[in-house]
This record gives sequence, C-alpha cells and structure tokens, in this order.
Amino acid sequence: MASAQIKKPAAKIGLFGIGLQTYWEQFEGLEQRLIGYLGTVHQRLSGYGAEIINEGLVDTPEKAFEAGTAFRQADVDLIFLYVTTYALSSTVLPVVRKAKVPVIVLNLSPEAAIDYESFNKMEDRTAMTGEWLAYCSACPVPEIASVFKRSGIPFFQVTGMLNNDPVVWQEIEEWIAATNVARIMSENRLGLMGNYYGGMLDIYANLTLHCAVLGGHMEIIEVDELSGTRNDVSAVEIDKKITEFHNAFDIQQDCSAEEIKRAAVTAVALDKVVEKYNLGSFAYYHKGSGNAANADTMSSIILGTSLLTANHIPVAGEYEVKNVQAMKIMDSFGAGGSFTEYYAMDFKDDVVLMGHDGPCHPAIAEGKIKVKPLKVYHGKVGAGLSVEMSVKHGDVTLLSLVETADGKLLFLIAEAASVAGPILEIGNTNSRYKFPIGARKFVEEWNANGPAHHCAVGKGHIAAKIIKLGKLLNIQTVQVC
Repeated sequence: MASAQIKKPAAKIGLFGIGLQTYWEQFEGLEQRLIGYLGTVHQRLSGYGAEIINEGLVDTPEKAFEAGTAFRQADVDLIFLYVTTYALSSTVLPVVRKAKVPVIVLNLSPEAAIDYESFNKMEDRTAMTGEWLAYCSACPVPEIASVFKRSGIPFFQVTGMLNNDPVVWQEIEEWIAATNVARIMSENRLGLMGNYYGGMLDIYANLTLHCAVLGGHMEIIEVDELSGTRNDVSAVEIDKKITEFHNAFDIQQDCSAEEIKRAAVTAVALDKVVEKYNLGSFAYYHKGSGNAANADTMSSIILGTSLLTANHIPVAGEYEVKNVQAMKIMDSFGAGGSFTEYYAMDFKDDVVLMGHDGPCHPAIAEGKIKVKPLKVYHGKVGAGLSVEMSVKHGDVTLLSLVETADGKLLFLIAEAASVAGPILEIGNTNSRYKFPIGARKFVEEWNANGPAHHCAVGKGHIAAKIIKLGKLLNIQTVQVC
C-alpha cells in the first residue's frame, strides 16, 4: 500500500501578537515581556502537530501589511491572534484581511489576577502603568471584534490564562486538530467506483457541493479497471496478502482456502488502484451481475476494503459518498470512523443496535475481527467472505454528513457509549450503543434532522472538535447528545 496515503498533511497556522509601538519608549521592558508571552504561545502551539508561521509582535500598520503578505504566501489555514495588550485595530485588520482565513482571538491574561497589593505599593506610577498594560489583553478585544464583524471576517475567541489553564489549551488543541482535518479534507482524493445502490434516495449526493465546501478531488473509477487489475496480481503478492489477512483477522475454520485466495487477489488489486490514483478514501457499489469478472471482483472486496479502512483510507459500501466523507473526517481526527447504521432497538436494555455489512474498521474493534463465509450478501448479489466485529467498548461519537433541503451540508453528531452485551453474530459489524438521552429520544431527534440512514462511528467523545471543524468550514452543526 502506498505510504503516502498514511501521511497526513499538517495544517499551517499563522501566529502574531499585537501591541502599540508608542508604549515601548514609555514603559521600559514591556515590549520584551510581551514578546516572551508570545514565545510561550508559539512553543505550546508547536506541540500540536501543525506548522507554525510566527510573524512576531505587530505594532504598526506597516508591519500588519507585511504579516498579512507573509501569511498569504505561506498559505496558512488559520490565524491565532494573541492580544498581548492594548493595540489599535489598524494593526490587526490588514493582517487578516489579506490572509483571508478564519481567526482565533487569544485573550489570555499572563496570570489569574493582578497582585493588587504589590501593584499598589509600587512607587513609580509610570512603572505601575507598564505593569497594568502587561495584563491588558482583554481591553482591545471588543474593538477588534467590532472591526471583524463589520468586515465580514470569521473569528472565534479563546479566553483565559496564558499559564496554568488547561481549559484554554484544550480549546486551542481542538482548533488545531480541526484545522488539520480541514486541510486533510481539502487535499483528499476520493475514489468513486460503480454506482449508487438503486432506490436509496437518501444517499444520493451532490458531488459538486462536497468539492465546493470540503475541497478535495473525486476520481471516478470503473469496476472494470479493478477487475482487470486482478488479472495482473502475482502469486507472491497473493501469499503476502493472505499472511496479512491472518495477522489482521481471526479467520474462522469454515472459510475455504479458495475464498481466502479470491479475497486476497481483490485486496492486492485494490491496493494497486488506490496507489495509482493516490486515493485517501473510497466508496463503491456494483451489482456484479451479468459480467462474471465483475461479479467475482465485487463479491470478494470486503477484506481488502477493511484493511484499507484500517490504514487511513476509509471505504464505504453502497456508493455512500456523504458517509465516506464523514468516515474520513472521523479517521483524520484519529477516532477511526466505521460504516454503520442503526437497525434495531433494545427497549429492555435501552440501547440501539447498530452495524452494517461490508468493510469495517479494525483499528476500533473490540478484540480481533472474525472473518466468516456468507452464502448470501443480503440485499446484494453474490456470496463470499465477510467480517464481524463490535466497536471497542467505551465512549464513541456518531457523525452524519447531511445534505439539507436548501442545498447545504450539515454535521449531525451524537456522543454515546459502546457497551457490552449480546449482539447478532451474522458476519457483519454489530454493536450496542447507549445514549445519555435514552434510545427513544436519540432516534427521534436524530431522524428529525433528516440524515441518510448510514453514519460513521468513531472512538472517543470528539463532538467539540467536529463543532470547531464546522465553524472553520462554515458548516452548521447539530449535536443531539
């Protein structure tokens, strides 16, 4: 498999602080003190997996224009504006107006409070003013907000302390994580093979809308190409893939050697197609009837697509474009992102049963995934090997990418828990989910937002990160729980 697929492009984050040049001659040491605060922010930002472009302390309109040009040339995805003290909004607007990206205003006091007693004992009133200005980060924020609002510039705020404030740094880390995902999606190449599952009106997608809002590229690929590639697979490649199967899966004894080999041939061919088109995600469906080669291909695809999904190339069946986008978002957050739908409710235990046939996500499985032979793929043509797993017990997040009636995208999310208990051992993904608002209310509130019947499930509670991604991309987000 192409290693380039696993490498995630790092977001580029612009950073600058602001001050008022007039102060520097008036208040000895203030400029260096504020530069030191900005250095602390830079150091902390550097630990969150992004490239930081630091334009330093901007204290004049001239420096503002220079910083804006630098950010634009660096192609930054997001700007952090650290408000160190009072500064004129004329030192801010040229920076962000030129860069044309969202801005996070960091309103961070150096400490929890001014030491009033020590401050009031200072004998030099000029020095007192300098000390006050070092704590004056909140002062220009309304001015800056007013200018941003009147200029149509999207901005968000993080308010708190520079030091000893975990809430602040969690917020900042989430913003960077969301920005990383936004860049990944903007560069992602989504392969689309086959056609929609006929009659599922809810899954039909506006491909142009997805490219316009999320970015990326969609590569339309013929099933014939995958079938043709299977003819070029060598015996050595087949044996290597079978070994990979045994390492990744718990292959049940009733799986024939012939079926395992057939799945291995298709998996190797999939890897070749993915590498050829440099794909970062993949959606497929094809009946596979009337053409023996294509029938053989599409009925032996599940193991290979599951391995791709485990290697950060999520794959959705039934040509579910919206859902593979949701799966890619979840995977890019490091949460996994497995293809699922809810299909039954257990009112005795107040849980919702969710799962799906087709590819699963081995990286978020509870134990080793079982491979079982199925004599029929329900609702589909053919037979072959399938995978059975439950999502790892613990916190999970559900994400649906919804196309709304007014032609927009919407993030629909819910936080829940994958819990232990009996599942249906039918060779598909199956899990039990408990929601804080209860099964009945979850189902009704989820449905009320008009999602497709598929969604992506990932480990952990990451709603806060998805909400921030929605803000960066100007996508409305609804959290039902």
